[in-house]
Amino acid sequence: MIVLSGADLVLPRGVQPGGTLVIERGRIVEITQTPASSRASESLRGHVIVPGFVDVHVHGIEGIDTLDGPDASRAIAQRLPKFGVTAFCPTTVACAPASLREVLQGVAGLRGVTSSGARVLPAHLESNFINPEYRGAQPIACLRSPAGETGRGDFEGRDIVAEIDRAGDAVGIVTLAPELEGAMDLIHHLVTTGRRVSLGHSGATLQQARAAIAAGARHATHLFNRMPPLGHREPGLVGAILASEQVAAELICDGVHLHPEVVRLALAMKGAARVMAITDGVAAAGLPDGSTALLGGRQIRVKNAAAYLEDGTLAGSIATMDRVFRFLVNQVGLSLNDAAQLCSTTPAAELGLKDLGSITKGAIADLVVLDGGFNVRQTYVAGQLIYSA
Repeated sequence: MIVLSGADLVLPRGVQPGGTLVIERGRIVEITQTPASSRASESLRGHVIVPGFVDVHVHGIEGIDTLDGPDASRAIAQRLPKFGVTAFCPTTVACAPASLREVLQGVAGLRGVTSSGARVLPAHLESNFINPEYRGAQPIACLRSPAGETGRGDFEGRDIVAEIDRAGDAVGIVTLAPELEGAMDLIHHLVTTGRRVSLGHSGATLQQARAAIAAGARHATHLFNRMPPLGHREPGLVGAILASEQVAAELICDGVHLHPEVVRLALAMKGAARVMAITDGVAAAGLPDGSTALLGGRQIRVKNAAAYLEDGTLAGSIATMDRVFRFLVNQVGLSLNDAAQLCSTTPAAELGLKDLGSITKGAIADLVVLDGGFNVRQTYVAGQLIYSA
């Protein structure tokens, strides 16, 4: 039995000051305000306990990219708990079929393993099927049409689809641009085989985006980034996502990709239950200014709290989820409950993670203990302490 007493508990309906959590067999069995000092494993006065952070879009951390080999996802899983992450979707940029297969085989082997790190969820493929005009830092040489042969390179779009099919439940989310030829057929295929289709890196019109949502797309990849801005005559993809109750939207909450007022706007339109805070963290995340790393085989450099390609293109984020939480509370002005909803509860619910993402009786004890400045002091996965500062 583990007893955590004295911290403020961020529960679904409010903050319980100085509460006590009792954990047995990896689950929360008691939540009370009654001091439990006689049986407390540790007194945590002056701290805050929130549900473990769930990052649905992270490419890497501390110099490691998901495409760095068969053990990359394991290494990332071991490093993320120090930033409060208890579950994550290993995320890839567009790549060749062999590289994708290697990543997905690694992910498959880690499903259900929590003994030494964060939970490895099905992968998020920020995929080969995006609009080249909105590719950002994605490698253009690996982009393909969902419609079939392109006559470009040594593989076709169908080869990527074959890898996705072969991988089974190791693939969870696939980002694509719905305006591409063949995209609607691909959406139907992915949805019927149990994938979550995400709209992003796209110049889709309002009509095209609505058609994709009608076909089953339920996710939006980093809303506002790598898509045309909201227009008052042609709302486009942004307008479709903001107006749709069916689609949950990612927001990169690093203070660089989005202004705090834009985050507030999205929340006002969609509500906290339809928004997921993400890092879009790349291998340079967690590294100091001036450091270099790789993203899809290309060098990126840390500068002014962000990562850039050599040509100056913004290349993902160097944020970590603890920094995201602080941004939401300190700069966006969210309550602790709403910040926890964006960082934990909504992503867990959208991914169908049963008994994860909230501090409730009977829930799995994936927890983060934060100090008064919202810095990570401890991280628990299934009631097991896997990180302590």
